[in-house]
Amino acid sequence: MKKLIFTLALIALIALISIAATLNADDAPAVGSTAPAFNLQDQNGDWHKLEDFRGTWLAVYFYPKNDTPGCTTEACNFRDNIYAFKAIGASVVGISVDDVDSHKEFSDKYKLPFTILADENGETARSYGVLRDWKLVKIASRQSFLVNPEGVIAKHYEDVDPDTHTMQVLADLEKLMDATG
Repeated sequence: MKKLIFTLALIALIALISIAATLNADDAPAVGSTAPAFNLQDQNGDWHKLEDFRGTWLAVYFYPKNDTPGCTTEACNFRDNIYAFKAIGASVVGISVDDVDSHKEFSDKYKLPFTILADENGETARSYGVLRDWKLVKIASRQSFLVNPEGVIAKHYEDVDPDTHTMQVLADLEKLMDATG
């Protein structure tokens, strides 16, 4: 009987957390709108602004936590395909609410050849509508945005599969680039 009560309580707690996650999520910027600006430190402590990427296509991917299974899979897939992004003139930036030191360890461990930004206060994640803040735990949900060379959001991915996302982003970038000439 105690096991049943515990199981039901756990299910109820998970349901409440899921509801809270959708209730505290701000709206993501719409496709066609200007991408929210950011000014964040990378894994090496260097500062990066959205404007630094002006003139090139940019894949901005938000992820929950360094060195977790899904986040590692996604980061390594971007790593393994970085030359394909470079070949089409696109940049990749990962963002989570982890700190610079955590990003440095994660980047070094998996030899990530792209920028990962530390959004420790969650303001950038909030401005993109991906922050999940449960008071004790704050994460960015796994979502991505393609930003065109003019700084406008060209695509938003809400349902990201870490195993296939990188290839989907590359294919969409190529289509968008072809469409814009």
